[in-house]
Amino acid sequence: WSTVNHQGSSPVVLHACGQFSLLIPEKWNHANQACAGQKQSPINIITRKTLKDGHLTPFKFHGYQDTFKSTIKNNGHSAQVGLPHVCTISNGGLPTNYKAVQFHLHWGTDGGPGSEHTIDGEQYPMELHIVHMKSIYNDLTAALGDPEGVAVLGFFYEISSSLNRKYDPIINALQSIHATNGNTSLPPISLAQLIPSEKNLTSYYRYKGSLTTPPCAESVIWTVFKKPIPLSMNQLKAFSQLQFRDGKQMKGTFRPVQPLNGRQVFRSGSAVILSNSALLLATIFSILNVS
Repeated sequence: WSTVNHQGSSPVVLHACGQFSLLIPEKWNHANQACAGQKQSPINIITRKTLKDGHLTPFKFHGYQDTFKSTIKNNGHSAQVGLPHVCTISNGGLPTNYKAVQFHLHWGTDGGPGSEHTIDGEQYPMELHIVHMKSIYNDLTAALGDPEGVAVLGFFYEISSSLNRKYDPIINALQSIHATNGNTSLPPISLAQLIPSEKNLTSYYRYKGSLTTPPCAESVIWTVFKKPIPLSMNQLKAFSQLQFRDGKQMKGTFRPVQPLNGRQVFRSGSAVILSNSALLLATIFSILNVS
């Protein structure tokens, strides 16, 4: 529900009801008025304008270390993997517990710029979205009716000089799903192997936003992590080998950044507080030793 080709010849948008519309992102407001809303995603995060929020504590990840079996599918606009609801997140400034639904990716062309969110105008090669809904809901449609019903964790990718072997199951499976509706079983994987280590997940940005394709529901608590995931150029290029419904190369699967419209973007502050505390203690000990 959140990937679109807006650079190729036949853009395809997935609606929540499963229907497709041949529209470019700039025309989405004609198809669904919510896409012209005031809290749309993605956005460009201007770091100097973010506010530190002490409530943005480290997340508690439950089930992220556990391996699970699933299927990866070319749904005509992205590569998507269904997730067991036993994977949950809490804390991190979230109002309640959220359970995993699926993850999918957004990319550019053969490893070129392709992330949805940008940082100070910089666009990364790819972006991972792990989609969660409040644990009280049984389906995503119901969760989208709640202003805080969905929580998405966003991760950037960066180009590495070496292969990321933890991604072998995903990269290898892409060869079997080039065509739309192609799907194949994945060997057992865990969410933890796909994202940075937990110690690197304390620094992130937070804002209220939306799905990034129609219906563009403004029901998403967005968390965008600072630490990128390394992939080699060949690994990144593998995603561009997938095909849209018309058989053309699947590339440029991201929505342009949307206006902030006065929204405040926050950043987690725990890591900064810890480093300042350590610095203060070091200074005190230094003074004591001198005296």
